[in-house]
Amino acid sequence: MNDLEVVTMGRVGVDLYPLQTGVGLEDVTSFGKFLGGSATNVAVAAARHGRRAAVITRVGEDPFGRYVRRTLGELGVDDRFVSAVPGLPTPVTFCEIFPPDDFPLYFYRRPTAPDLMIAPVELDLAAITAAGVFWCTVTGLSREPSRASHHTAWAARGRRPLTVLDLDYRPMFWDAPDLAREAVAEALPKVSVAVGNLTECEIAVGETDPERAAGALLDAGVTLAVVKLGPDGVLAATRSERVRVPPAAVDVVNGLGAGDGFGGALCHGLLAGWPLDRTIRFANAAGAIVAGRLECSTAMPTTAEVEQLLAGPHV
Repeated sequence: MNDLEVVTMGRVGVDLYPLQTGVGLEDVTSFGKFLGGSATNVAVAAARHGRRAAVITRVGEDPFGRYVRRTLGELGVDDRFVSAVPGLPTPVTFCEIFPPDDFPLYFYRRPTAPDLMIAPVELDLAAITAAGVFWCTVTGLSREPSRASHHTAWAARGRRPLTVLDLDYRPMFWDAPDLAREAVAEALPKVSVAVGNLTECEIAVGETDPERAAGALLDAGVTLAVVKLGPDGVLAATRSERVRVPPAAVDVVNGLGAGDGFGGALCHGLLAGWPLDRTIRFANAAGAIVAGRLECSTAMPTTAEVEQLLAGPHV
């Protein structure tokens, strides 16, 4: 019997985030080291809600790769599907922090990233098929053999419920936006849930209006479309239901991990079978909590922390 509730696949690395805010990297004097990478952060966030989570990814044969595996275990994420790629370094990511809404990212993933070297033959298709949630990101479609591995996993899973595509568009990982748009168009009919902000929805379906973007994602084949609206909250839509929740009040420190905190909490609510409104409010609050903290992975809140925020005013 499969023991995993959430399996994610994709990006991993080490975040080196400045301990000073409001200054450029050229003037930063100290950094904190944290586990990072969107798919990895979602697994950590789900584990914080008590879910049995694992990430499918690859690292370098180096000290940072050893750090990734050790930290995954410390944060409750199963590392059985993490392997090393000889000759490639574990990626590192720097950011600048200019609250409330400017957080430039600098990715060091050259000549390519180990997590883009996931090959179809390496996949545990039984675990992927049996997982309650299987979560992938658009970044994993940017290069081979990772792209082929995603399609292999989706074919094995057969569009089971809670097969999620995080639209997670990062232009620096693509040679051109049109290539990303084509890859997403090919992927959407193979998943059941799509999650993204308005910029990502524009890449995916050519729409920036929230309602039209949600409708276009549903027309593309998903059964649940979640459109994150930043300071305007979140819209979630199925063929029979529309839910729109306002933003949760928070003093923003670093907004970079908020979407991943949202994602892990979304997994938790969907697995719990909650009504859509409760699920989206819970995920929205979880993302807000992460935005109020410096790091990403270790900033993911517990269920109790999210419920405490929801119990307060104006959430």
